[in-house]
Amino acid sequence: MARQRHNIGFMAVEAIAARHGFSPWKARFKGLTAEGRVGAQRVLLLKPMTYMNLSGEAVQEAASFYKILPADITLFHDELDLAPGKVRVKKGGGNAGHNGLRSTDRHLSTPDYWRVRLGIGHPGDKARVTGHVLGDFAKADQEWLRTLLDTVADEAPLLAEGRPEDFMTRIARVSGEQR
Repeated sequence: MARQRHNIGFMAVEAIAARHGFSPWKARFKGLTAEGRVGAQRVLLLKPMTYMNLSGEAVQEAASFYKILPADITLFHDELDLAPGKVRVKKGGGNAGHNGLRSTDRHLSTPDYWRVRLGIGHPGDKARVTGHVLGDFAKADQEWLRTLLDTVADEAPLLAEGRPEDFMTRIARVSGEQR
């Protein structure tokens, strides 16, 4: 399960925690949390341990406890509509059928939080989507995946500083050099 395409958001958060020396993961808020600093910003990382379609419960509990506004929340998630290794950051918008986003929208009562969309590519046929998303990354994917996760972790301070465009530019530059 840990290496499934659907878990690329968890992989990114784990890479950030490791790179920036976060505390060990602790069970809290229906998930696992780690605390630390990304650049000058104090950050709480959360990996919901609920089913995907209930993950907003964990996000809402942590946000309520720490009094975090939706505009200060950033979700990392898999994105079928982006080529593998591509990254887009946006604030708000629709959930494009992503059950984790749908749950978070419902529990925060707004879609106005930040999303880091991590491309996993589309299998080309709608009937193959579930198997693709729940399937493990192939050996051929390992190089771009490692590069992407390392770059997300390296450039996370740009996100923490509120510079999503610079974050995307840096990731595009590195991933473009690798392909």
